[in-house]
Amino acid sequence: MSKKNQNGCRGYRMTRRAMIGTTSASILGMHVGNLVARANETGQAKAEHVILFWCGGGMSHIDTWDPKPGRPTQGPFDAIKTSADGVQISSLFPELAKQMHHATLIRSIAGTNGDHGRATYNLQTSYAPSGNLRHPGLGSVVVHEKPRTGDLPAYISISGQAPRAAYLGQKCEAYYVGAPGERDPYLAFPEGITKVRGNKRLEILKKMNSRQANAIGAKDLKANDQAVKDAVGLMRSPALKAFEIDKESPETLGRYGDSDFGRGALLARRLVETGVRFVQVNRGGFDNHGNIETAMTNHGAIMDPALASLVADLNTSGLLKKTMVIVLSEFGRTPRVNNNDGRDHWARVFSSFMAGGGLKGGFVYGSSDEDGASPKDNPVRVPNIHATVLAAMGINPNKEVMTPLERPMKLVDDGEPISALFA
Repeated sequence: MSKKNQNGCRGYRMTRRAMIGTTSASILGMHVGNLVARANETGQAKAEHVILFWCGGGMSHIDTWDPKPGRPTQGPFDAIKTSADGVQISSLFPELAKQMHHATLIRSIAGTNGDHGRATYNLQTSYAPSGNLRHPGLGSVVVHEKPRTGDLPAYISISGQAPRAAYLGQKCEAYYVGAPGERDPYLAFPEGITKVRGNKRLEILKKMNSRQANAIGAKDLKANDQAVKDAVGLMRSPALKAFEIDKESPETLGRYGDSDFGRGALLARRLVETGVRFVQVNRGGFDNHGNIETAMTNHGAIMDPALASLVADLNTSGLLKKTMVIVLSEFGRTPRVNNNDGRDHWARVFSSFMAGGGLKGGFVYGSSDEDGASPKDNPVRVPNIHATVLAAMGINPNKEVMTPLERPMKLVDDGEPISALFA
């Protein structure tokens, strides 16, 4: 494969504005965000992969990463010590607490919207929703900018759909895995079709597409041909063994947990070991307006062993240094428990768990006030999180790409990397 085509996504040209900004940087001075990203481009980038755990519904920050012991807002869970000196997290995560010396917490994310749909869009794209333009998700941006490695898709979403690639094109879409561990029926010839017969059918399809070249149009035909080639290449690749998590030892399967989330975390590890750039593992059920104690206890029982095992295994193999693990939700939940023993939507401040990929370990950035109601120190805008991920991977978050309608768009909506997070 030529270097020109290694990105796997359409290489939109840089805008004139971006070109001028690049060539004049040494004369006029460079914006701090560009300095961080450009430093990474020269060889200091640490991250090569990202595993994003998306927790849909609005995960309570006080009941997870930002406990408030002794305050009226504490809720039903205690704060426990961790392997990071002076850092406490919720008692929901006793195993993950042992791995906190590898992790960073952001406790001062300042959201702007308490609506599920709009907040999800913002957290997954860095942009606010627009009536006339759809923006790509973070995973699509990463695989647009970084070359694909290996036969597997560069971007894989597990147990739920990821954001669309929008103007970055079809090749930046996520490959969807329903239940981790189940074989994808589309990656094999239908039952009763032998390999020889299936290959003959593919040859016939190629001839038919060739005959239709004039009617379909060269651009559309090329895209279709490439999609077929990618599908066939994947179907025949030995890298598909990464999906066979039942080949792991019973001990490993037990550590991660017998759940879709546990198997998803294990599959995510296997995928980055094979070279996949971006894996998104989806879990819902965090919209806990009532009975939050039972709901979060169940979440903790499933998430704690999976996340702890993932961080520990990545560290043991050396992959944690170049794999960024993120746990993120669209907003937090109200500091006060409501009359239904639940918490309502709260976008004013919430938290995120992060580990690896060049980030500091045992570190907390920012804080909320004493009751977890508002940012106190170092408020973090949502685009800053996206910019931080891209900078860790050596991608300039301020780079512009041109959409098919000739509209220049930044990879991140005016966000700057949080340089204090990097080791």
